[in-house]
Order: sequence, then structure tokens, then C-alpha cells
Amino acid sequence: MPEFKPNQPIAQKEPVVSVDVNPEEPLPLGANRFRLVVVDDAGNESEPTFLEVVVRDSERPTAVLDVVNRDLTRIDPVVRRGESFILSGARSTDVRPGAVAEYRFTLVDRG
Repeated sequence: MPEFKPNQPIAQKEPVVSVDVNPEEPLPLGANRFRLVVVDDAGNESEPTFLEVVVRDSERPTAVLDVVNRDLTRIDPVVRRGESFILSGARSTDVRPGAVAEYRFTLVDRG
């Protein structure tokens, strides 16, 4: 069982890895960003891709951001260069009886 530590890659031959969380040291609340780089048999590395896994709070609201198509069905967040897409915060939640009242979307600088 690999142990995930910040900024320390886990290299393996298999395409699937289990993220086993220690209850005494859980992942932080909110979005936790994971990175994947693949290497081919010639040693060429891919550009990195990222995935955010959301750890929900049991008291405060939790924001979740998706890419959706025109009928609001969630789709993989991969688009062609120059292609428009729709962001959705509809899966964001608050603990009842609270309700999410505002959504603030921002393009984050990659630098």
C-alpha cells in the first residue's frame, strides 16, 4: 500500500492506485489535487494532468466544480483547444438546513 505524501510521486507499473487514508491523518477538507505523468517505453514523459478529489466538510458548505454539456450532463473535463465549455457548481452542497447562496468562478493562474 503506497503512502501519499505531498510532492512525492509514487511510480508503479499498474494504472490504478489505492489512496488509503489514515484516519488519524486524513486528507484536508476541500479539494485535494493529484497529478499524473505517464512515461512510455522509450522514456518519454507526458505533460502532467491533474485531478481534484473533494473531501466534504460535515458542517460547512463544500464547493464542487464540474464541466457539463448543454443539457447539464457532467462530462469529462477534457476539451479541444479553442473549444468552449460550461462549468457547473451544481454539485456543491451545504449541511442541511443550510443552502449554497453564491458561486464564484475564477480561472487560476497556472504559474
